[in-house]
Amino acid sequence: MSEHAAVVGGETVPVERVEALLAAVPARDVETRTEAFARAERQRRRWATQVVVTDELARRACVERGLAPPAEVSPERVPAVSGTDVADLGSIVAVALAHSPAARALLAALEAEQRVPEETVRDYYVRNRDRFLTKDALRRGVDPFSTADAGDFQPYERVRDDVMRELRRARGRLAFFDWLDGARAGVEYTAGHEHPGDPAHPDHEHRH
Repeated sequence: MSEHAAVVGGETVPVERVEALLAAVPARDVETRTEAFARAERQRRRWATQVVVTDELARRACVERGLAPPAEVSPERVPAVSGTDVADLGSIVAVALAHSPAARALLAALEAEQRVPEETVRDYYVRNRDRFLTKDALRRGVDPFSTADAGDFQPYERVRDDVMRELRRARGRLAFFDWLDGARAGVEYTAGHEHPGDPAHPDHEHRH
């Protein structure tokens, strides 16, 4: 087996980093000594490689952007991450954000860069009125699209900042995905460490 899992920017990513992450993340409850177990382990290694590569790419991006150097990763103490924070990011990105201080720092920087026009915020408020019913209206079962009147909704001025933050976060996540897609395009993987969705290997799975 190769001593490195991937090559990023001409530098190797040691297999030991993948092994450390695998040791920190429990395997699925699959009966050992079966083909299903062997297949799951192969995919788990490829998945872990993607997490480690994402960390490596994020470290480099932080340096390029002049962000404060994140603390070293400690796989044994992967911080808890709220499902509402990362449930829509996919398992690779979700664990990368939990595993990598650099990835979290980069995501925060990308979110801070987003500029959401006022008209976009107001349009979101108008198109999603069901999200802004007052507690009293909710208790009364008011239909926001037919029976509600103006007093059944929280005023725009009260919820504007929350909507702005939510839209900025959403745009920041999209920017993170775009950055990651571009950054890992040039990564070279050794056999057994390819992306889990790479159709070049026979048991690929198209999931993140």
